[in-house]
Amino acid sequence: MANKKGKILIVDDNAGIRRTLEILLPVHFEEVRTLPSPATLVSTLEQFRPDVVLLDMNFNTSINTGNEGLYWAGEIKKMVPDVEVVLFTAYADIQLAVEGMKRGAFDFIVKPWDNDKLVDTLTAARDKARKAMRRDSSGSAISFHPERSEGSMYWGTSKPMAAIRKTIQKIAPTDATVLITGENGTGKDVLAREIHAQSLRSGKPMVAVDAGAITETLFESDLFGHVKGAFTDAHTDHAGKFEQADGGTLFLDEIGNIPLHLQAKLLRVIQNRSVIRVGGSKAIPVNIRLICATNMDLEQMVREGRFREDLYYRINTVHIALPPLRERREDIVPLAELFIGQYAEKYHRPVAGLDDSAIPILEHARWNGNIRELQNVIEKAVILCDGKNLSAEDIQIDSSVASSLRMTNGGTLKDVSDAEEERLVRDAVERSNGNISAAAKSLGVSRPTLYAKLKKYGL
Repeated sequence: MANKKGKILIVDDNAGIRRTLEILLPVHFEEVRTLPSPATLVSTLEQFRPDVVLLDMNFNTSINTGNEGLYWAGEIKKMVPDVEVVLFTAYADIQLAVEGMKRGAFDFIVKPWDNDKLVDTLTAARDKARKAMRRDSSGSAISFHPERSEGSMYWGTSKPMAAIRKTIQKIAPTDATVLITGENGTGKDVLAREIHAQSLRSGKPMVAVDAGAITETLFESDLFGHVKGAFTDAHTDHAGKFEQADGGTLFLDEIGNIPLHLQAKLLRVIQNRSVIRVGGSKAIPVNIRLICATNMDLEQMVREGRFREDLYYRINTVHIALPPLRERREDIVPLAELFIGQYAEKYHRPVAGLDDSAIPILEHARWNGNIRELQNVIEKAVILCDGKNLSAEDIQIDSSVASSLRMTNGGTLKDVSDAEEERLVRDAVERSNGNISAAAKSLGVSRPTLYAKLKKYGL
């Protein structure tokens, strides 16, 4: 072919696979080179300068990272970010391949492979790599559509979120200290960023700190800073998080995890709005807006003596309790569709939305991990989906509700208690505004079956 373009590097320890690809791929690409292991990968990247690396996930040797494919995929993206990595994996390692895509791999191919799909995937990866390289060499000649920010606030249509949104509009322009509470995965950090974005400090930095992850020995240094020589590794003066956030917003996440004896030091800085660096004596004023978050019951902790009452009232000028996803079910499908768009673009998947079979699965899952769990489920589904819309089979939720909604060939709900079945039927009828055909379709049963269920439960 006269128009063959692209340089492909194959790294696989199977000699038969290498020989097969050395026959197949030169028909479609300008140059193809193979390696039996990553031993000389770095020097080959420098000399050969491929557009795409087709990288096996496992080799005969082992390294401390636990999986060579993930390790080398990361190393390639660090060394040559514009080179695209396609992972070559056995069916049993699909989970690792999905993790590889989250770390920057372009796509993955499952062995045994389909020749057309392999060529199409490598061609798409080559095209992306070449666009990136031309962009780098010519300024902004070629640009990509920017990804939708994963941190953007989605308010939805539920009553609890509407009330919170109204509150945020009132308090964001002020400097009021805000305490955000809610279960893990409800989006406390996203709401904190939204408050900062709507504030008069939006042009200044927002500094986020996972307070629960700071070791006790580094607590003061991380938050308040230190001077040169304050301790063994203090080679230079260091501004802590409070100083870094000066003029902007400081977000202390997981504040409930701070040990009691360190809470007094935090309280003093919040009250005085000044810090003294470790090893220093000078009080440094800090002008910050403070937002805190926790998934703990701070009032109960105060009663039990595990959280200082004076600190609790100092950080609790405005309290916002984010509802769990199960209390805003009308927002589940719109959120899922939002994540589909985000990950379809990120992973170059032609997934456009949800089909009818997936909607009841999503709406009735328990979502104990809330929005974060939904996001992870959709991300994985988009990566693994072969069609244009996510189906019930693509939605992999470890939930008895999800399994109960998967239908048998006979068209009946399976493995579900009467109480759960009644709730599902009632919800379906309510969502469809009494349209029996629509309700039956959403449940995956026939109209006569749904009529029988309605009669059974007196609905």
